[in-house]
Amino acid sequence: QVQLVESGGGLVQAGGSLRLSCAASGRTFSAYSMGWFRQAPGKEREFVATISWSDGSTYYADSVKGRFTISRDNAKNTVYLQMNSLKPEDTAVYYCAARRFSAGSYNVHEYPNWGQGTQVTVSS
Repeated sequence: QVQLVESGGGLVQAGGSLRLSCAASGRTFSAYSMGWFRQAPGKEREFVATISWSDGSTYYADSVKGRFTISRDNAKNTVYLQMNSLKPEDTAVYYCAARRFSAGSYNVHEYPNWGQGTQVTVSS
């Protein structure tokens, strides 16, 4: 089991940037593929980005491609989500998730480990 704690959310104007962090503790972080998801009020939780444990390959939702970047620092047990050119529709609670010894996935149901979430609000 791995414990996940997100940070870095906040209020930002449209066009601005934020960097989210997700610190992991517990089992060996490098063995986990990590994902970022988000959930806006009244909507289902949706995939944002993922980074693989094995080769660091990354995948993004079309809605954030070219604006968001996922990265990881295994020495710090941390995964990041750099968010640029933010839009009001990016407003949501952002969650990080982990799955061990498996490729990154866009499917929310394939991640057994979740953080508590961090709020991102983008004003127009």
